[in-house]
Amino acid sequence: MADEARPVVDCEQVNAVLTVEDIAAAVEFYTMKLGFTTSFVWGDPPTYAGVKLGAVQMFLRKGTPEPKGCEVYFHVGDADELYEFHRVQGVEVATSIGDREYGIRDYSVRDLHGYYLTFGHPLYNLGPAIKIERVDVPVRLEKRLAGLLVDLAAHKRMSVNSCLEEMLLHTNEGVEPHTKATLRHIKELREKHGIDYDSHGSYRFVEE
Repeated sequence: MADEARPVVDCEQVNAVLTVEDIAAAVEFYTMKLGFTTSFVWGDPPTYAGVKLGAVQMFLRKGTPEPKGCEVYFHVGDADELYEFHRVQGVEVATSIGDREYGIRDYSVRDLHGYYLTFGHPLYNLGPAIKIERVDVPVRLEKRLAGLLVDLAAHKRMSVNSCLEEMLLHTNEGVEPHTKATLRHIKELREKHGIDYDSHGSYRFVEE
C-alpha cells in the first residue's frame, strides 16, 4: 500500500479479551486475587465483563478458554509490590520476579484458566556507564521538605544526591519524575512531615 493511501489512525488504547468459562468466577478471581477492579458486567446471566488494573481495562468473554499461546503484559508502577500481593493471595507464579535483559523487572502468573499474565516496570540502570564528575553544591532546604527528601530517597532505594539528580534530569526533559505509585507515597510523606504549603510556597519562605 502506498504511504499516501495509508490512513492516519488515532489509537491510544488496546484491550485484551480473554475467554472464560464462568464470568462471575473470573471476575471474583481478578478482583480478589489479582487486585483488579470491576468496570462492568453485562448480561443476565453474565456473558461479558470488564476488569481494570489502574487505567487499563481488560475484557472477559464467556466461552471455552483457549490459554495456549496467550499472554497479557501489564506495565505497572511497582512490580515488586504487586508481586508480594499476588504471592500472599496464593496466585500461581509461573516466573519469579527478576531483572530482565530487555530492560524490565517483571514476573508472570497464571489465572484460573491458565492464561499467563505478566507484570513489570522499567529498569533504568541498564546500558553503558556514563562517566561524570560530581561537585559539591551548597544546598539549604526547608526542614520538613528535607525530611521528606530523605524518606523519598530511602523509598526509591537511592541516595539523596541521586534522588535530586534524577528529579533534575526529568525536569530538564519536561517530564514527571515520579510514577503514580511514588506520587501516592509522597502524599503520605507530606502528611507525615506536616508540609502544608504548595509548590509555590518557597516564594513566601521566611527563615526564623
